[in-house]
Amino acid sequence: MSALDAEFAALLDAQAEAAKAQPLPPLDALPPEMVRAGYRLQRQAQDQNAPKDVETRDLTVADTIPARLYRPAGLGDPSGLLVYFHGGGFVIGDLETHDGHCRRLAKDGACRVLAIDYRLAPEHPFPASHDDALAATKWAFDNASDLGVDPRRIAVGGDSAGGNLAASVALDLKDDTRRKIAFQLLLYPGIWPDEETQSRKDLDGPVLTREALAWFEKLLAAVGHPHAQRAMLGSRDFKGAPPALVVTAGFDPLQDEGRDYAEALRAAGVAATLTHYPALVHDFYIMHDVSPAVAKAAAETAAALKRALS
Repeated sequence: MSALDAEFAALLDAQAEAAKAQPLPPLDALPPEMVRAGYRLQRQAQDQNAPKDVETRDLTVADTIPARLYRPAGLGDPSGLLVYFHGGGFVIGDLETHDGHCRRLAKDGACRVLAIDYRLAPEHPFPASHDDALAATKWAFDNASDLGVDPRRIAVGGDSAGGNLAASVALDLKDDTRRKIAFQLLLYPGIWPDEETQSRKDLDGPVLTREALAWFEKLLAAVGHPHAQRAMLGSRDFKGAPPALVVTAGFDPLQDEGRDYAEALRAAGVAATLTHYPALVHDFYIMHDVSPAVAKAAAETAAALKRALS
């Protein structure tokens, strides 16, 4: 196993020392809104240097779903579009936690980005998040001309739980001849495989812990649902899915399922690229100021998006 990035190691050591002085209560003892607020403050503090030359507009899509449209300065019409779903275990995360990340994807990917503020569990258990993701993506296709978007160049993407949503939508629409997704950008996605992977067994953090994974799964309440395969993607039919970039991190319990998903896509004849950052942690894209390694990875990811939508 590679060594952890030095800047992230220093951050995690400092957080561990702080936790010794003031231990945090278990997640089950906290209301979700409190966890959301803490996550928002922490991630915004770790990403304060996002590009400013990106125009944003808050809007409502599919009648009820809040969203934010990003357009980099100088982008012509029509452009490509990335419909983006934030991470956070389907329970935390929002437009603000991922604002800097979406700005970079728009600017360096030379496309519009439509970030979706889908409903969160436990207030809205499964399949609310997946329903919102699918409805928002369909809306983007159906309103492409109003958005200044070329409907032949619409991608879906997301990180962690958002990667699950993007992959799920890509599979749901793969046979939709009117709404053909051009590309899927899956950043350390939670695939929810049928069998527990070795990395889930071996890694308890950093950043994404076993406690957090269990808390997210409990609150989402997808296990046992008659349509659970929309979230638990291991047994889906991948044939005909759009091309994909799957990104994994070495210090992340989700790394093996991301790798395995890329391999399953390839086995089904899908053009899938796997990019692995062995020294980085889960959630690194929205911790941009922590290490120069994040800027490098983010630029590489945006460049791949730009190529896919050119």
